[in-house]
Amino acid sequence: MIGDLTPDQKRYLEGFASGLSARAAGGLSPSGGNSAPTPMGPDAPHLLAQDAVTKAGKKLVDQEKWKREEHPFDAYSRLNDQARRDEFPKPADNFRWRYYGLFYVAPTQDSYMCRLRIPNGVLTHGQLAGIADIAEKFAGGYAHVTTRANIQMREIAAKDAIHIVESVQDLGLTSRGSGADNIRNVTGDATAGIGAHELIDTRPYARAWHFHVLNQRALTGLPRKFNVAFDGGGAIPTLEETNDIGFQAVAIADAGVAFRLVLGGITGHMDLARDTGIIVKPEETTEVADAIVRVFIAEGDRTNRTKARLKYVLDRDSADGRGFETFLARVEALLERKLTRVDKARILPRPAQDRQAHIGAHAQRQPGLFYLGIALPVGKMSAAQMCALADIARECGDGDLRLTVWQNLLISGIAEGRLEVVKARVEAAGLDWRASSIRAGLIACTGSKGCKFAASDTKGHAEDIARWCEKRITLDRPVNIHLTGCHHSCAQHYIGDIGLIGARVAVNDEGDTVDGYHVVVGGGFGEEGAIGREVLRDVKADEAPGAVERLLKSYLRHRADDAESFHAFAARHEVDALKALVALEDA
Repeated sequence: MIGDLTPDQKRYLEGFASGLSARAAGGLSPSGGNSAPTPMGPDAPHLLAQDAVTKAGKKLVDQEKWKREEHPFDAYSRLNDQARRDEFPKPADNFRWRYYGLFYVAPTQDSYMCRLRIPNGVLTHGQLAGIADIAEKFAGGYAHVTTRANIQMREIAAKDAIHIVESVQDLGLTSRGSGADNIRNVTGDATAGIGAHELIDTRPYARAWHFHVLNQRALTGLPRKFNVAFDGGGAIPTLEETNDIGFQAVAIADAGVAFRLVLGGITGHMDLARDTGIIVKPEETTEVADAIVRVFIAEGDRTNRTKARLKYVLDRDSADGRGFETFLARVEALLERKLTRVDKARILPRPAQDRQAHIGAHAQRQPGLFYLGIALPVGKMSAAQMCALADIARECGDGDLRLTVWQNLLISGIAEGRLEVVKARVEAAGLDWRASSIRAGLIACTGSKGCKFAASDTKGHAEDIARWCEKRITLDRPVNIHLTGCHHSCAQHYIGDIGLIGARVAVNDEGDTVDGYHVVVGGGFGEEGAIGREVLRDVKADEAPGAVERLLKSYLRHRADDAESFHAFAARHEVDALKALVALEDA
């Protein structure tokens, strides 16, 4: 197959081979004479990429220097020593310890946060009960479900850093590689294997990628973080178009089910993943994703953290008129084969998604069985609530709990005759399986109470918005409201019907500020994929509930008909027109 490659592809593949062929050797190999040693072993691709930067007269960012000085996975004994001394890390080690899932979150909290890896978001009842026990012993007694269908624990003392990392591994889980410049938790279809209309069960493919990443050191230390998601066509959106790599299950006429490949999503930078025109067989997803990541390792920016995501490699290729094909040719060179393109006309329409399928009782594909979606207040569960949910899953379901990207969870495998018992037990735990159209789509990042980047207390203000609006507005269609604290957009505010991004809002001429937000509207995902447009700026946090109320009332008053969604309403109005409609609600 090498003979079928273009000269450029051959040269590119040869360059990769020089760094990858000796992965098993480890260390640096002398090249003879007075020349610098040639990087060898699993870190070679990263070292070669860094060398190319410095040889071009450019400067590596600090994080690249820290990785080169001491690879985080070679520093576990020092992490252990710091824990024994009850000592928090300085900046370089704060970065390194994120490779173990530990984030020192000062100055907002003088403590660590620990983020796990939960492939496809599926936990056993024993694992959730174990997490509750860990949170009670070593963290703040609670956990948050994240927008990557994952779990984070907070308020961890320095002395307990090692205890929490190792206790998580005792459960058959891990926090390894869940932060810093690594491939993050792989998300998958929340109803994988049980969805009534899904096209494919994503669990085996998410699991294969999860273990591939954990066992490939060469896939750590990327130019920046990297997200991968698998959507199986189930009713609950996976938001795969917000990922660097998205695999979307599609049915192809006369060819069965495969994954459509989309690349370059990063909503905080106002971009959704774009269709490559490529179809990947399910059993080839790990191989293809691996090749994409390795090209990114070689091509990603190591001089500017704000431009170090896959999107910018793809944009750079597009700038010279060649588009994605330049990048994909490099991937094909590494794979030593062409990727499959399929005419769009052969791809059948995907099953419809339901914005509220993650809340309440829904029939599974298995006759007589249901799953129940539990509403968690902006993703938070106490240790006692986690234990209660684990018990319910063990005694009344199939033993599994499924986290979703909507910051909640599902209990699956419930016999129809036990649904009422399960609902009552969920309520007794202080949670609910029902949610208003406002609360069901309410998403919030950690916010300023736990993240130094956040300008506002997003979780607290999200609850304020829900309480205020639920008393004043009745929605007959779901609306998504996303609050994020900073430009990193962990809560993906740009794809919400209404998105709020934290900002410091001036209150006088002396420079005093309060929590506040800029507001965008009209974002979307799936078939309605779009980036929201700004309609309000510098809204004080205590005025945000009223601002959201006015937006929702304007929608209800001026929508084309009762069937028009908020997204469609926003899309058919220019920004100035939307501002004028909102202003009418002030009058």
